Parts: sequence; structure tokens; C-alpha cells
Amino acid sequence: MGKLVNFKALLKKAYANKYAVAHININNLEWIKSVLAAAQETNTPVILGVSEGAAKYMDGYKNIVQMVENAIEYQKITVPVVLHLDHGSYDAAVACLKAGFSSVMFDGSSLPIAENVKKTKAIVALAKKTNASVEGEVGGIGGEEDGKLSTGEIANLADCQKLVKCGIDTLAAGIGNIHGIYPKNWKGLDFKQLKAISDQVKIPLVLHGGSGIPTVQIKKAIALGIAKINVNTECQLAFAAATRTYIIKKQDLDTKNKGFDPRKLLKPGCEAIKQTCIEKFKIFGSINKAKA
Repeated sequence: MGKLVNFKALLKKAYANKYAVAHININNLEWIKSVLAAAQETNTPVILGVSEGAAKYMDGYKNIVQMVENAIEYQKITVPVVLHLDHGSYDAAVACLKAGFSSVMFDGSSLPIAENVKKTKAIVALAKKTNASVEGEVGGIGGEEDGKLSTGEIANLADCQKLVKCGIDTLAAGIGNIHGIYPKNWKGLDFKQLKAISDQVKIPLVLHGGSGIPTVQIKKAIALGIAKINVNTECQLAFAAATRTYIIKKQDLDTKNKGFDPRKLLKPGCEAIKQTCIEKFKIFGSINKAKA
């Protein structure tokens, strides 16, 4: 089966060369195939992110590992692919490492910093046994993720330093970013705090809620140390819009050409996911960065 990699070297390279590796959340087999195809066609390293909710939908972590590894082999994918737990609890991170994920995020941002540090250290120790990478978080990412709501917090600089000392490979720090669709009155990213964090911790940083942030802000964030950007909502919206168009045109009612066949019904949506990914790769500057 296809071999997964961690993101340690990928993010160090991105951080040093001022581009970002895309983390694209996957939701089913269609997402896996579409994201891998986009990455392979553009010679782009990619991180496949899995939330706990998506994992339940896809019948668990072991099934996801097998699906992704088989897809890598079947599609003859040669670019680096990371399978990463997104916003995981402690138990979920442990389970993913046992199942074969090559990377995990332990999100202890809602915990007191001392407990966040303690559990992050434990996850880092476990990850070393399987050569997996680890993402930690301080400060809240606004919006909703798998039913968890947050108003969003600006990360505390001292807390960032404490978490980095745990040995994590990358840090997600709240800088005004949110999950989901950005409201019209959104104030934008806090670049002053981002620079302060980046100057202090000196490791690759993560920007969650990458869907809908203006390109000019994305590029400035990358210049200040962001090396991993998470995208989910935009792919979901693109998939839904393309599928809706197919049905509005009543192509699913074309019995002669079997327009109702799910392989045909879902094809426009899959292509929309793929094109959305390629657009993000271009903005993040990661196209043709798969070569050593």
C-alpha cells in the first residue's frame, strides 16, 4: 500500500522558503480521490486532515488509513501525503497513532495551560514511537468545528512558548481566525500578534480557518511564519454548488445515460473539490514543491 509521511520535513522546508502546505479536510472517498489527484497533477505535497466527526462518518480511523493508503497506491501517487488528525482530543490522538496516522493534532486549547502542556508532552512521546508529527494549539479558533463552538481567542505569547517546549513540530495559535464562513464584520488576522509569536517560537505555524481569508492576508501570514493552512469549508461549498447545478439541470433524471449513477452524480462535485484545491495550492505557493 502507499506510504504515508509525517510533515516535519515538509513544514520546515515551507517555513524556510516562505510558502505553506495545504491541509485539506477529507470527508469521504470522493474527497480522498479528488485531493490526491489535485496534488499529483500539480506536484504538490498535501496534508489530508480528518476531524473526529469525519472519522465517525467514515467508519473509524483504521478504515481511513486503509482507504488513503490504498488510494495512494491505486492512483500511483508520488507526492508526499500526510494523514493528520485535526483538532483531536487526547484519546483521539492516541487512537490515531495506533491506527497508523502519520500525524496528529492534540487540541488542548480549551484546557488550563498546565494540563494542555502535560497532555501535549504525552502525545509527543507517543508520536516519537511511530515517527509521527504533532501539532499543538493555544488560543481558541473561532466558529464551529464538529459541534464545538468558540468565540476565538488571541493566543497568549507565554503559553505559545510553553507548548513549543513540549517538542511539537508545529503550533496553531489563535490570531483572529475562525472556522467556517467569515462574517462581514470580521476584523481580519492579528498580524502584530502573529509576528510576536513567530519571532519567539521560531517553528512553523498553522493557520486554521483558511477558507475565505483574503489572498493578501494569506500571503502576509505566510511571510510571517505560517507554513500550514487548513481548508475545509470552501471545498464543501464547491462540492455542494456543483452537485446542485447537476440536479437543477435534471441531469440525474437522464435515464438513457444513467445520470442517476452516483459515479456520474458526484463527478462534478469531485472536480470542483479538485479545482478548489489547485487554486489554494497556487495561493499558498506550494505547487511543484513536492521535489526534494
